[in-house]
Amino acid sequence: MFIQTEQTPNPATLKFLPGRTVLDSGTADFTDAEQAKVSPLADAIFRVAGVEAVFMGADFITVTKSDSQGWEQIKPEILGAVMQHFTSGAPTLLEGAQVMAAGPSEMEGDPADAEIVDQIKVLLDEKVRPAVARDGGDITFHGFQEGVVYLHMQGACAGCPSSTMTLKQGIENLLRYYIPEITEVRPIA
Repeated sequence: MFIQTEQTPNPATLKFLPGRTVLDSGTADFTDAEQAKVSPLADAIFRVAGVEAVFMGADFITVTKSDSQGWEQIKPEILGAVMQHFTSGAPTLLEGAQVMAAGPSEMEGDPADAEIVDQIKVLLDEKVRPAVARDGGDITFHGFQEGVVYLHMQGACAGCPSSTMTLKQGIENLLRYYIPEITEVRPIA
């Protein structure tokens, strides 16, 4: 088994490509070892000292490390954990475990904005999320109120130094171009 790695725009996050399906659908975001107990793969990665977060998509895993560890120290251990997981045949998620809802729940919106919300979601799914996934992350819709779109960034995007620029210059401009009712895009934690 050969596992490729790719750098992401976030220097604290590295993308691992095992060359096989990681999740059949959705994404899973683990920000601590306790959350990772529902995933044998994430649990094994969190056992490596210095791992702060694990994010999984369809065919990739992104790992965020602490500033106190260098990639040259922990990358071999993470590669070993990923390889051991996939050669063992263990599931990525335990039976009955739910794939994470990809961030905080959606906020209540004005029913009159339902058509705009649908347009936002389509643009995010078709134009934004595939590009963000290539960088090892995900971005999900949280809400739309009074012209402001609220988005949640995960994986390599969470805490990335360039995420504000991506959000403002990329995503905000794209959404405003197609939907003039949008005045701003803001991240939520």
